[in-house]
Amino acid sequence: MANGTWTTQNKVSPGTYINFKSAARPVGTVGERGVAAFPAPLPWGPSGVIKLEAESFLQNALKLLGFHAADARIRHIASAMTHASKVLIYRLGAKNAVQAAAVIGNLKATAKYGGTRGNDLQIVVQASVDQPDVYEVRTLVEGEEVEAQIVATAEALKDNDFVTFAGSGELTETAGTPLTGGKAGTGGNGDWTDALAALEAEEFDVLGLPTDDSALKQLAVAYTKRLREQEGKKIVTVLYNYPQADYEGVISLKNSVVTADGLTVEPIYLLWEITAMEAAAGVNESLTYTEIPNAVDVTPKYTYSEMIQALQNGELVLSASNGKVQIQQDINTLTTFTADKAKHFSKNRVVRVLDTIARDIQRTFTASYIGKIGNNADGRNLLKGEVLSYLGSLQGIGAIQNFNAETDLEVLPGIDGDAVIVNLSVQPVDSIEKIYMTVTVN
Repeated sequence: MANGTWTTQNKVSPGTYINFKSAARPVGTVGERGVAAFPAPLPWGPSGVIKLEAESFLQNALKLLGFHAADARIRHIASAMTHASKVLIYRLGAKNAVQAAAVIGNLKATAKYGGTRGNDLQIVVQASVDQPDVYEVRTLVEGEEVEAQIVATAEALKDNDFVTFAGSGELTETAGTPLTGGKAGTGGNGDWTDALAALEAEEFDVLGLPTDDSALKQLAVAYTKRLREQEGKKIVTVLYNYPQADYEGVISLKNSVVTADGLTVEPIYLLWEITAMEAAAGVNESLTYTEIPNAVDVTPKYTYSEMIQALQNGELVLSASNGKVQIQQDINTLTTFTADKAKHFSKNRVVRVLDTIARDIQRTFTASYIGKIGNNADGRNLLKGEVLSYLGSLQGIGAIQNFNAETDLEVLPGIDGDAVIVNLSVQPVDSIEKIYMTVTVN
C-alpha cells in the first residue's frame, strides 16, 4: 500500500496520504523577557560577549568564567542567574590580558584565556601505572582535576577547555607544574565603550552597569536614550546612585543588603541581582514589595522620611522588616513630568508594558509584513487583526485594561505608498500600592 503526503488529489495508487502541519497561530504573541546584560572585568573567559544560559550555568560556569557556579567569587553572577533566563557579560580587559603558561620539558601548556585565573592552573604528568610507555596528563584548577588524557608523546595531547598544548617528543614527569604569568588586561574607559557597542548588537531586556564611575554612568544614560529613542531598542538600564538621570529608561539603586550568612554586599554587586530581577519581571508584574532572596537586612538603613525623599528623587530603595528585605517601590528615575510623560511613566511596570508593545509589534511587522503584504485595505486589515489579537492577549493577562477594539486602534495608509500609520491608545495596568481607608466608628 502506498503512503506519503499530497499536494493535489492526483494519486493513482491506493493508500493513505497524510499532511502534517501546525495549527495556525497569531504572529503577534507576547515576547519572552528575562535577558540581562553587563560589562564587567573577569579574570577568565573569552573576549567579547559571554553568553550564560540559566539551564546550563551549573555545567558551564567553570569553563566560561573560571569558577564553579557556587564559588563565592562569582556570587553576584550566580544571583543574577537565579532570576534571568540568560545573562550576557562583555568581558572588560580581555583584549590585552596575558595568558599564563608553563614549560615542562618538551611540552608547553598555555592558558586558553588571558587573565589572572590562569595562574591557578596546574599540569600533572605521570607515567601510567596500567599501560607501559604512556603518560597520564592531568589539568588542574586550584588543585581540582578538570581534564585528563593518556598519551605517549607531547604532540598527541589535545587542547581542552582550560589549556592549549604545544610541543613534540617524550613527556617529562611532574607532580604539578603551575602556569604563571597570567595578567589582567587594562582597557580603561574605552573598553566600556567597546562593551556597550558590542552589547548593542545583542538582544536583551535590561543593562546593568556595575560601576560607581560618574563618567561611565553618564555614558550609559546617553546610550540608553539613544537606543530607546533613535534605534527603537527598548532597553532599560540599572545604575547605582544616579537619580539625576531623570529618565524612564534608567533605574537608580539606592542601597544594598546584608545576607543571611552575614555578608554585607557592595551595591555594585547587588546591582547584578536587581538588574536580573527587572529583566525577568513579567509584562504584568511589578517588583514593588518583592523580596530579595537570602537578604535579612539593608545597608545603609534609612528613616521613613529619608525613604520618602529617596522615592521622590526617583531612587529604587530597599527596606527591611522582620528579617526580610523588599524593594520599596518599583520605580525609575523619571521625576520631571510633562504632558507627554506623566507620573505613571515613573513606574517600571508601566514602562515594561509600553516597551513590550513596541517590541512585539515591531517584531511582528518585521517578520511577517515588511515586503510581504500589500499596502492596501486588505493588508492593513490583516495587520490590524494581528495587533488586535496581540492586545487582547495583553488585556487577558492584566497588562492593559479598558481596551476598545472599535475606538483605540487605527491602521491607516501613510503619505508614501509603502507607509502605514498605526494610532493606538492603551491603558497599562499599574499595581495596587496604596490603600486609603476611612473607618467610621458608630
